[in-house]
Amino acid sequence: QVQLVESGGGLVQAGDSLTLSCAASGRTFSSYTMGWFRQAPGKEREFAAGISWSSGVTYYADSVKGRFTISRDGAKNTVYLQMNSLKPEDTAVYYCAARADYRRTYYSGTYDYWGQGTQVTVSS
Repeated sequence: QVQLVESGGGLVQAGDSLTLSCAASGRTFSSYTMGWFRQAPGKEREFAAGISWSSGVTYYADSVKGRFTISRDGAKNTVYLQMNSLKPEDTAVYYCAARADYRRTYYSGTYDYWGQGTQVTVSS
């Protein structure tokens, strides 16, 4: 049973930084794709960043490119999302997701497992 547990959310001011963590368990994730999605109130869930666990290749939504960095630590089975220069429009619940496939995807429907989410609020 795959489990994904996010942590690190909180209330910050515009321009601040925050790092989210996603502790993954229940599988060997070497062939997986890991992703971070976010959902603001009244909006659909959207892709933020993804990483191939085996190769470490990363990709980002245009809205976060240059400000967010996704990474993974194989020894800790943990995926991180480093968020810099935060803006009020980054306010959302952030979800970690895992897909049992190494291929790049931006679509939430292609991910197999989800965490419970962590709230990030950016005040202006």
